[in-house]
Amino acid sequence: MMKMMDDTIGVDISKATLDIPRLSDGKMASFGNCPAGFKQFARFCAETVVTRVVCEATWSYHKGLERALGTVLPLVKVNPLQSRRFAQAQGVRAKTDAVDAKNVGGDGNGICA
Repeated sequence: MMKMMDDTIGVDISKATLDIPRLSDGKMASFGNCPAGFKQFARFCAETVVTRVVCEATWSYHKGLERALGTVLPLVKVNPLQSRRFAQAQGVRAKTDAVDAKNVGGDGNGICA
């Protein structure tokens, strides 16, 4: 039997998609920012013990996820500017959805704590 570890999942939210890296195994996934995508995302999260799901407050794009899974998953909402500054402090200069999702999730000890 494989031991499951606690996990932090960062979510980069756009109008159309949720881009997600899982820190425990580095697996990347992308789901629609819609009810069907939220269900797929919940199944993705069920593959591990999720300590926190970190997302940026992105105008109205995060609200659907928050309404659908806010009582099911341990959601943590962060300020996008603080998330970007955290990435810059770590030496990350690139600005892509995958990079954003990794930096929003942090390493479990930074902005997520």
